Amino acid sequence: MSCLFCSIVSGDIPSNKVYEDELVYAFYDIDPQAPVHFLVIPKEHIPSAGAVTPENSAVVAHCFEVIAKVTKELGITDFRVVSNCGLQAGQSVPHLHFHVLAGRDMTWPPG
Repeated sequence: MSCLFCSIVSGDIPSNKVYEDELVYAFYDIDPQAPVHFLVIPKEHIPSAGAVTPENSAVVAHCFEVIAKVTKELGITDFRVVSNCGLQAGQSVPHLHFHVLAGRDMTWPPG
């Protein structure tokens, strides 16, 4: 099975990188829903938040550390973090990812 985000991490598909380290890759969304919209993904293939286990959960914490670091570097103090889990919830790529959106008022409830 081919995974779009695994192909981005490997460099087979180009992206506009925001951040990268040994565990995590962050890049701008190609269809932004806010003036600032980037994704943070673990390099390890984890299908969704529903597949987080004690064995792989440390990378999820690291994703949030990266979100805090990148938003600070970009001067962003108000932002939303979203992770969809499953088709009905709007997950279009079956690889755990966190949308970081900022730069506009966020309505509630979303969707």
